[in-house]
Amino acid sequence: MKLYFENAITTATTLMILALLGFIGWSVWGRTSIPYWGRRSIVLLVFGLVICCFAAARDELDKTIQHAIDGSCAPGLFPLISVPTIVGCVGALLIIIAAIATPIAKTQKMREAWFYVMSGGAVLKIVTMEIARIIL
Repeated sequence: MKLYFENAITTATTLMILALLGFIGWSVWGRTSIPYWGRRSIVLLVFGLVICCFAAARDELDKTIQHAIDGSCAPGLFPLISVPTIVGCVGALLIIIAAIATPIAKTQKMREAWFYVMSGGAVLKIVTMEIARIIL
């Protein structure tokens, strides 16, 4: 439990991740009654970005980058070139593509599809980072 509730940052990140996964699950479960997928996508995008910032602070990504640049501090949890950071970048790319494509989409069916792409990117990032944290 210390891994997820050690301090305020880890606790907030854990609770927000659970809320985001609940939001995605609730959206998929009730997909037949959702009239506007663009609204869901913007909530997913903004809330996901907030969670990403908290997770980066939790895992000390700023220290990892500073260590890679000048070596003036100890690195964070993951090396700069590692499976979690690379998969995280791939997930972020999926989210960015879906965020750009959603407002361009002309039908709600296409916006729904882009919501699923964005959700897939978010879940990919979450699963990869959390499994890597458990392994370490």
